[in-house]
Amino acid sequence: MEYKSTLLSPEDLSRILRRIAHQIIEKNHGTENLCLIGIRTRGVPLAYRLAQNIEAIDGTRVPVGELDITLYRDDLSLVSETPTVKDSKVDFDVAGKTVVLVDDVIYTGRTARAALDAVMKLGRAQKIQLCALIDRGHSELPIKANYVGKNIPTSTEEVVAVRLRETDDEEAVKIYVKN
Repeated sequence: MEYKSTLLSPEDLSRILRRIAHQIIEKNHGTENLCLIGIRTRGVPLAYRLAQNIEAIDGTRVPVGELDITLYRDDLSLVSETPTVKDSKVDFDVAGKTVVLVDDVIYTGRTARAALDAVMKLGRAQKIQLCALIDRGHSELPIKANYVGKNIPTSTEEVVAVRLRETDDEEAVKIYVKN
């Protein structure tokens, strides 16, 4: 892949996550019965960062879970004959809660659909919302994020790479072109 440009700096990422935290609190009229679940891999650190921002704004620590959607993917046979499954860590009951699923990039909507299936297996949430740092378009399913950090129209020949210090020792959102 060939590097094209940097879309977001570390400062941009921090500002966007603070804004989304405010939006989550506002849309849900506070933090009562609110929880965040990050979709592996980069949705997890984003969910923890959002929780820190929510606590700084509202003074409430909301529970954060980690979700592996590997076995819920509709393309599992295309990904690998022996997929690597990591543990989901949701140490709280989602029943009756407002669950905010957090992911780094929404593209086709298939990851979000798999995450919805996985959350529904955990219990009957009162409400499920979707948060994506980047919405790059090209949805294949009728799924739309409730909270979007930035809309980045892309071509299918481009790749949006979210780089986070927790997973990549770097902090940026970059765009690459497939060779």
